[in-house]
This record gives sequence, C-alpha cells and structure tokens, in this order.
Amino acid sequence: MANVASLRWIMAACMFCSVSGDGCSLILKPARAVVGFGEPVSVSCEAARPVRVLGWESAISAAHTQRGPSVQWKVDSLIDWIEEPICYGVFFTSPRQCEEKLNLVLYKSPDSVTIKVVNHTGPMVAGKEYQLLCEVQNVAPVQYLNLRWYKERSEVYNRTFIDLTSPSPVQISSVLVITPSEADDGARYSCVAELELGPEGPRPPPSVTSEPLRASVYFPPTFQSPDAVTVDVADGGETMLNCTAAGNPPPVYSWQPELDPRRGEAREAVLASSSLLPGIYTCTASNALGKKTKQFAVKAKSKAGREV
Repeated sequence: MANVASLRWIMAACMFCSVSGDGCSLILKPARAVVGFGEPVSVSCEAARPVRVLGWESAISAAHTQRGPSVQWKVDSLIDWIEEPICYGVFFTSPRQCEEKLNLVLYKSPDSVTIKVVNHTGPMVAGKEYQLLCEVQNVAPVQYLNLRWYKERSEVYNRTFIDLTSPSPVQISSVLVITPSEADDGARYSCVAELELGPEGPRPPPSVTSEPLRASVYFPPTFQSPDAVTVDVADGGETMLNCTAAGNPPPVYSWQPELDPRRGEAREAVLASSSLLPGIYTCTASNALGKKTKQFAVKAKSKAGREV
C-alpha cells in the first residue's frame, strides 16, 4: 500500500498529466460549502472511476488517503481564513492524476454596525447637506456584503463590495448624503449589513442592523393656513385668532397692536377674547432660523348680519 511520502512523489512526477474541472473524475459533495466561522464542515470527495489513491490536501488537517471510492474532509471548527482544501486522486488509467479544489466560503457576521453624522453634532438645519456614515466592524468575506440604508422602513440606498476580495474580516464603511427638510424632523435612519452568500448559504441571510439615528431638524416657522385671514364676529361673541405655526425650535409669538401682557395673551399662539375691537391684528411667529407673520382682519357684525 502506498504511503503518504510515496504518494507525494507520484503526484510530483506526474504533475504534467494532472487534470481538473470538467475533465476530472472527482465529484465533491457539496461542490460549494458555506460555513460560519467556528462551525463544523464536512465534504465528501468521490471518484467516478477506479482509483489507486484518493485523498485531501489541507492546511489544517492531516492528509489522509485510501483506496475506497470516496474520502471525507472534515473539520470540527473551521477558523482558518486561508484554507483551500483540494481533493486529489491517482488513477490506474489516463489521466493518472486528477484534483478538484473545494469552493469554500468561510463567513463571519459583523461584530457591530453603527451610524453617525460626519463632523456634526446637534440638530440639523433644513436645506443643508449632511453625510451619514455607516461603519461595519469585522465582517467576512466582504465581497458578499450588501449595505442597505433605510429611512424609516423605506430603502433609500445600497452598496455592494464585489470589487474587494479579502477572505479575512475587515472594517468597511458607507456614506449616505442627505439634505433634510422639515418633513424629516424625527425621521429614523438605519443601516443593515447583510451577507448574501448564495443558495448554499443560510436563509434568511445573516444580517446586523444598526441602532437607528433619529434626525432632529431645525426649520423656520411656517403656517398651514393662509397668511391673511378675515374673522367675522357677532356682537357680544368671542373672537378666536389662531396663529399656531410649525417650527423647530418651537416658535415664540408676539401680537400687534400690543396686547395687555398682564393677561398672558401677548405671547400665545391662540388669542381668544370677547372684547377685541374691529381692526387688523398681526401675529409674528419666530425662532432662531427666521420669522413669519400672519394678519387677522377682525370685522364686527350687527344683529342684522351686516358688517360694521
């Protein structure tokens, strides 16, 4: 029986007659193995014709050969990022030497996925451009990584890294450029790192999601209703003037003509009174980013319904 030393001599002497791929008589089951870091793996190599010696060359397990029609490569805990096991066979007939390299994918989910605003702290300002940075720590293989950006539940951007080929864990990042509007105040952004490992990989694909980044957006005051309003009030009725404006920071209010500050109405958004005289009342809503005015034309009506 040939030992390992004599087998290596035979293989070296016949290197010129080695074949692989479609012309090879070796069948790997499975042909592609997708294994999580530290998990076990087992692959069978079968000879399709009578074989003299059959075995596996592997960096982390001893080469073992036999005359039988199949041989198994098995690792209890795969942690070698550069492992490239090859099944070889030495046959009685031509081609005498044949080998098949296992398509092996060793993967690792990220240790963490984080998201932040680049070179900025505090609230954003509507209409200005900002960069959001998603960082992924220790993921492999990076060429199978897909980074997906979400605003609330809607995907807004994704990036793949198929041009990178590092087999071992790496740190990777992606940038999303946004120009927030007032509608984005309170919106949550998140980043999902997903390993798309093909049909042999786990289902659903391994993924890690960042903690959401909640956008705080400052914007100047705006009114939902028209900037000029006419209010008709019957004799003896209460007049209500609503100057409520949207804004962040929350707007402060002032009225013209000036109201009695002792009644606490001078800085309120809603003015309700039964003693307002007919005339033009102007409300100003303001915050650190700007101000907006709104006019109320108050007209009194007689009991007959005529304006006076």
